[in-house]
Amino acid sequence: MSLTVNQVRHAKPGRHSDGAGLYLLVKPSRSKSWVLRVQFKGHRRDFGIGSAVAEKVSDDSTPIEKRKQLSLAEARHKAKLGRALAKSGINPVTLWDMVEEEAPTFKAAAESYHENAKRAWRNGKHQAQWLATLEAYAYPLLGKVSVDAISADDLFKTLVPIWLEKPETARRVKQRMGAVLDYSHAKGWREVDAPMRALNQLLKALKQRRGGNFAAMPWDKLPAFYAKLEEGEPSIGKWALQFLILTAARSGEVRKARWRDMDEDAAEWLVPALNVKTDKPHIVPLVPAALAILKAVRAVTGGKADDFVFPGLKGMMSDATMSKALRVAGGVAYTVHGMRSTFTDWAAETGQPDAWVDKALGHKLPDKVDAAYRRTTYFNQRRDKLMPAWSHFLDGPTNLISLAERRA
Repeated sequence: MSLTVNQVRHAKPGRHSDGAGLYLLVKPSRSKSWVLRVQFKGHRRDFGIGSAVAEKVSDDSTPIEKRKQLSLAEARHKAKLGRALAKSGINPVTLWDMVEEEAPTFKAAAESYHENAKRAWRNGKHQAQWLATLEAYAYPLLGKVSVDAISADDLFKTLVPIWLEKPETARRVKQRMGAVLDYSHAKGWREVDAPMRALNQLLKALKQRRGGNFAAMPWDKLPAFYAKLEEGEPSIGKWALQFLILTAARSGEVRKARWRDMDEDAAEWLVPALNVKTDKPHIVPLVPAALAILKAVRAVTGGKADDFVFPGLKGMMSDATMSKALRVAGGVAYTVHGMRSTFTDWAAETGQPDAWVDKALGHKLPDKVDAAYRRTTYFNQRRDKLMPAWSHFLDGPTNLISLAERRA
């Protein structure tokens, strides 16, 4: 006959059968354990399942204790799996040892996943960046946390600082954290897979509260903001933000720019493919105001060829530096990346050709046929017309030209 919970609780020393090869073993010391007896590769074998408790283990127990202390119902479930494994010729203890391994920290699990997954990644750049992204944005909060203790709220708190300011980076961090937790679930280090559905709900609420990604300044307010940005003491962060606005570049392109990329005599900035989202070199024409910024920065930093144009305290400048300059100048409601949207809105309102604007932004055309027929970068048009018009607009409200006025 099958055992009952009460019989497990009060069992005396000896071996007590629950049926189907499952036994409760009680030692003279009253310690109790579960044993599974099955035929394995032609021989009768006894496999230890775990310590026995009458009912579900206390919530005060650690995760590893919970996995090793089994109630009657849990022992029956594990015995059923063990019988199936043994029948298939698999030693159940081998699998159980993997499952019952102490859950590692998020950092250790990420490194384990990366070591196994990188063999299938052909892109060497992707291999290098995969862990670097987590090191920069996830490890500060999650690095030392056991993977079986990480919740959707923990992931949310990790993403909040960058979700609106650096959405593309945040998306990558989110995907990679999810991959690590799914891998941990597969390894038996956590009971459930990554809580991405719950995380998406939290992020959705954040988006609703903050008004969505890439909060962009209205285009007609930018000249006044730019004038305020020029006030006060200059700084590398302020110069970097001005340069970003003048060139309509991405934050990462500006922060990664080195002096060797700048041809001040030709008034050109060659953004190397490694720094461009489309993985293709991008040439940016430099208006006089942008060249003036480079001259000012060079006077302060020296401008060696391999140095960052806009350096941080330790190497490359962080996104937070430009974000601070934006907030101090009164742009607290907007984002650095949103300046590109402001440029796009200005271009649309002033009748600038879409093709010029796409190339100025370094966009990859989504339509393959259209892209094949528009391989030109419209550099001359951007150098002689589009970017000078943008620079003049930034000089002040007297330079505003509405679309209606252009058509009149």
